[in-house]
Amino acid sequence: MNIVYGIQGTGNGHLTRGLALIPKLRSLGNNVRVIISGRKKDKIFGLEQIEPYEIVEGLSFETSNGRINYLQSFKSLHLFKYLNDVRKLNLEDVDLVITDFEPVSAWAAKIKKVQSIGIGHQYAFYYDIPMAGENMITKFIMKSFAPAKINLGVHWHHFNQAIVPPILPPLDNNDNQSIPGKILVYLPFEELDDILQLVEPFNDYQFHIYCKIDKSRSYENIHLNPFSRSGFNSDLLTSEKVICNAGFELPSEALRLGKKILMKPLIGQMEQLSNAAAFNQLKWGSVMDKLDQDIVKEWISEPSIKSVNYPDTAKAVAKWINSKTYKGIDKLSSRLWEETFQKLF
Repeated sequence: MNIVYGIQGTGNGHLTRGLALIPKLRSLGNNVRVIISGRKKDKIFGLEQIEPYEIVEGLSFETSNGRINYLQSFKSLHLFKYLNDVRKLNLEDVDLVITDFEPVSAWAAKIKKVQSIGIGHQYAFYYDIPMAGENMITKFIMKSFAPAKINLGVHWHHFNQAIVPPILPPLDNNDNQSIPGKILVYLPFEELDDILQLVEPFNDYQFHIYCKIDKSRSYENIHLNPFSRSGFNSDLLTSEKVICNAGFELPSEALRLGKKILMKPLIGQMEQLSNAAAFNQLKWGSVMDKLDQDIVKEWISEPSIKSVNYPDTAKAVAKWINSKTYKGIDKLSSRLWEETFQKLF
């Protein structure tokens, strides 16, 4: 098949999912053309596995002080450029558009009446899963931002819905060697000074913080790093614990590795608030609504969790796409969750 695969470039979760799924689709003989939006070209790296790819401006949300800034998001919107990108996206001879919450490819497929599948965490919100922070604006955004004809939702648990486990890159279990006392910190929507203040009292632990700086530097037990996919993955594998926002992909990888997780949702972001609610319901980690040293102190002393051995969802989904039986989501979902929980228990 000729496939256009659209990836939302905001954050790293959508890109990580693409890195897992696109090579599987190509290995089955599909011609996959990759579109990335929502991130500047100089901020995209470590994607050699899915080259070649095209970059368009798309849509994204601005944040400040740990919350979405809707006014700034509106000011940074280049509406006519976005609409032109949708119009110009060539879907001639394209059999299928896959969108991971990427609006240019999604709307081009909708307008030009090309078969489309939405694959990603956002599409799980079409189902009855734990929700928090929902209002008319968030409902509209979730339904209209990157619509698709078929929705394949992804989540940490099935919640008795026809959704699938996380789509993660392959893992060599020999690489997962936790160093006691090592904590990975990734809070990209928080101010660095606030993060430093949060971890300052805990001198017995080594904090590896990824943030917006040009080069690595260390101060006693605090290690600051610019974002690097290889460096980040290495620190994730060797960390004992993870402090992060309530996105989806990083907690998914941490759960698979058996890392103890403390998450802080982005204020006003329905998806992250809902993820935090789901996490509380599953009791697979801890949540703090604000950066709170008391919660960190309590969380650090809690026992470690058992790893969730998610199956090779990417391989199964690629085969499902290749079969063109797009309405068989129930069977795909049941099989993958049965495999997950056989391993877990």
